[in-house]
Amino acid sequence: MELRKITYRMYPGTSQTEKLDELLGLHRRVYNTALEERIRVYGESKKSLGFAAQCKEITVWRKQCEVLATVNAQSLQVTLKRLDLAYASFFRRVKAGETAGFPRFKAVQRFSGWGYKTHGDGWRLHAGDKMRHGHVRLSGVGMVKLRGQARTPGIVKTAEVQHKDGRWYLSVTVECEPRRTGGTEAMGMDWGLETFATVCSGENDTLSVPNPRFLDKPQRQKIKVLKQAVSRKTNKRSNNRRKAVALLSAESRRVANRRKDFLHKTSAKLVNQYGLIATEQLSIKNMTANGGEYKKGLNRSILDTAPSTFLNLLKTKAEEAGSLWVEVPTRQVKPSQTCHRCGSQRKKLLSERKHQCDCGASCSRDENAARVMLNWALSGNATGQELSEAGSGCRLAVQNRETPLIAALAA
Repeated sequence: MELRKITYRMYPGTSQTEKLDELLGLHRRVYNTALEERIRVYGESKKSLGFAAQCKEITVWRKQCEVLATVNAQSLQVTLKRLDLAYASFFRRVKAGETAGFPRFKAVQRFSGWGYKTHGDGWRLHAGDKMRHGHVRLSGVGMVKLRGQARTPGIVKTAEVQHKDGRWYLSVTVECEPRRTGGTEAMGMDWGLETFATVCSGENDTLSVPNPRFLDKPQRQKIKVLKQAVSRKTNKRSNNRRKAVALLSAESRRVANRRKDFLHKTSAKLVNQYGLIATEQLSIKNMTANGGEYKKGLNRSILDTAPSTFLNLLKTKAEEAGSLWVEVPTRQVKPSQTCHRCGSQRKKLLSERKHQCDCGASCSRDENAARVMLNWALSGNATGQELSEAGSGCRLAVQNRETPLIAALAA
């Protein structure tokens, strides 16, 4: 049994929207007040105020404030827990020597919502057949209409009410056993920018996934114009500024939704076809950390493809299908610099997009890298001449369920 998220779009009425806005404001004030209390206590006694102590304080606050007493107690504890997690992340970054980023007070625009710990305590989901659409009853709000569908129905556990760009969402956590059908072929995949992904599964079997380039020049110009419209409206309380912000948010949301849809469909398609997926270990943070103005365009293109999200989705879906997931050690194997036919290495510039070797191998740079990774996953070397234990020298993830017979391993 695993935990999965189901996101429903909420359609509250006028009076329900007012109540949701009021609850959002109350949770935000509780968060900011708790943060202020932690800072004050540490300044006076040099002692940290923990989560348990603040849960006791919230009981006192509820007795003193009639409006706060109407809010579900467990949902207030979830808000305090989020502050506690923010502090834990702050201390973790300090210990690791990273930029600390002390927890800050939340404005209305930066406070996304609140959560519920237990189904039936402050909220109850009334979903339709196979958890498709339905209603949710929220304490203090009433029955709110929902639209959405679960891919894998399960046992309802927790929920979060989220407010984004003027819309309300309900994110429900369910405990389920996801099932997905995997393929029977083995493939090596090279992520890139010229093409989003180059997939090789046989001697002459190569698939190229085009880069959708969601933030191409016209799209960047469109967003730039919308940002300039917001910047020109200096009065943050004016209706014209609110309209400009809404237009910018809608356009950004449209791009994000297109990217998310593409990543999910592409990863699902690959998992349905292949039973062994070999790719390289990538550190996107290191790839985009340096370069400044010189690498500004390249870094933007890398982040536009969301490689970390794509690989995480691909890995999760592969594990659900019982497929083999192999991460080839990039620094050791050097797929872009190694020949898939003879195994020789030659350093190439990033601008060199064609692989040419003295042994006669000739193909695109991305295809060569994909073949090197496939050979390494199957035989433990770049050329794949001897079929031995799969995943030699690499990280291998296998779901604990029956794995389909892979064509390359059975040959």
